[in-house]
Parts: sequence; C-alpha cells; structure tokens
Amino acid sequence: MKLNMGNTDRIIRVVVAIVLGVLYFTGLITGTIGIVALVLAAVFILTSLVGTCPLYLPFGIRTNSKKDKK
Repeated sequence: MKLNMGNTDRIIRVVVAIVLGVLYFTGLITGTIGIVALVLAAVFILTSLVGTCPLYLPFGIRTNSKKDKK
C-alpha cells in the first residue's frame, strides 16, 4: 500500500494513543468506553507504524507531502 499519512498526522495519532492508554490504565476511563478507547489507541499506533490509513483511501485523503511518498 502507498503511504497516505504525513509525519504530523502520524505523531498526532501516537500522542492520542498514548493519552488514551494512560487514561485507561490509570482507571480514568473504564468499562465499555475504556475498551473502545484502548482499541482505538491500538489502531492509531498500528496505522502510524504502517503509514497508511485505510479510511483515507476511499475518500482520497492524503496528509503526506510529495517528498514523503514511497
């Protein structure tokens, strides 16, 4: 798959994932919402590592610049 996420997008996703993880593991978010937040954090980390967001593909969204393409 082609990269469609820029560095800023990837960094923001990692930061949000860390915040959601901290909120879950400190007990500030619990129950079903906590599990959903943890799954969302995992998806954010995975898409940041891969550099491709599957939800961007059907809409043609790209947050990377031309120099970031591979």
